[in-house]
Amino acid sequence: MFEEKYKKILLITIFVIITIFFGYLLYKLFFAPAKEPVATTPKATTTETGGFPYADTGKGQIITEEGEVQPLKEIVDKIPAKESAIANGNLTQTTEISKANSFGSALSGNGSSINYYNKNDNKFYTISKNNEITELSNKQFYNVEKVTWAPNKNKAIIEYPDGANIIYNFETEKQITLPAHWKNFDFSSTGDEIVMKSMGLDPENRWLAITNEDGSKVQAIESLGAKDATVYPSWSPNNQSVAMYTEGKDFDRQEVFFVGLNNENFKSTIVEGRGFEPKWQPDGKRLLYSVYSNKNNMKPNLWIVDAQGEDIGQNRKSLNLETWANKCSFGSADTLYCAVPENLPEGAGLFPELAENTRDRLYKIDTKTGIKKLLATTKESYNMTNLIISENEYNLYFTDQTTGIIHKIKLK
Repeated sequence: MFEEKYKKILLITIFVIITIFFGYLLYKLFFAPAKEPVATTPKATTTETGGFPYADTGKGQIITEEGEVQPLKEIVDKIPAKESAIANGNLTQTTEISKANSFGSALSGNGSSINYYNKNDNKFYTISKNNEITELSNKQFYNVEKVTWAPNKNKAIIEYPDGANIIYNFETEKQITLPAHWKNFDFSSTGDEIVMKSMGLDPENRWLAITNEDGSKVQAIESLGAKDATVYPSWSPNNQSVAMYTEGKDFDRQEVFFVGLNNENFKSTIVEGRGFEPKWQPDGKRLLYSVYSNKNNMKPNLWIVDAQGEDIGQNRKSLNLETWANKCSFGSADTLYCAVPENLPEGAGLFPELAENTRDRLYKIDTKTGIKKLLATTKESYNMTNLIISENEYNLYFTDQTTGIIHKIKLK
């Protein structure tokens, strides 16, 4: 019994010693603080037969004529990047044409001036190609939310946050009040008619409708019911259709239908994605649009497709640019200019605000061939919106979304 007792004590002692040993070993391997390196004296520069002198690691320094030592990076950062006066694919000069916080800018009827709303003083202005700023009206329009210009730019539909809508003629200074339940306006190519949604409280009293430019002679075109979110009033330049609507085919595809004035049975077209955002080519023969899908990590992608008569749905192709249709503008029927974010995070199609702080670059695209080229990068970081191409494509104007300031880039 006595020997058995000491045998147990011995075994326990050995177990404790082994446990302490392995605990110490684990501590040294994973938890013990690293020792400070022992300072050593740098080797003197020597030359050996058949070799090169020993040299310490370079510090990236430049010694000036005055004997001052400056880091190489600081010297490089101070070298000014040369900006081209005309967009040629390189760093390009931009010119502020107005310091106002603006929105709703548009090319005026003369093809060279820019109309815009100034948020600072609540007035509308026009600025000439020589940067001369003139009031379009001395009337103030407070808290404007949206501006839809007529094709000749002499009048506009002005919308307010409380739902109030007016048509204002800047030539006659005449104002017409529109019903508050009207929304999503678009002018006809001649500017004498308007397409819109009439949104009654009852879904059965919601219509796609057209009206004269003064709000008279309202004509219902199609019932909207509860599907108004998938209806897009957009009067085609060739007057073939006044709106589009979409129906889902599957998770990543939709079918687009065109709505005419006389119950025409137009062909439809398929779009490869969601978040459909259309823009008509100036002659109305083709439709530019952006959509997002799982195939490109829910980022917007540009497409173009034939959209006239029997050709509807033909020649559908991706332009392979990750941007939105509202960041593009046609210079001619076959020339497209787009602001394209340098880097778009995944999901930007669903949440465009993810791209608010992303720098844009300008691209020029031949819509017939799909060939695209980088047109300009800018020294400052701009989120470019509302691109405007002047007559004869001499200048490109854009509004920086962050500041509301309008800038100009020379194209020729």
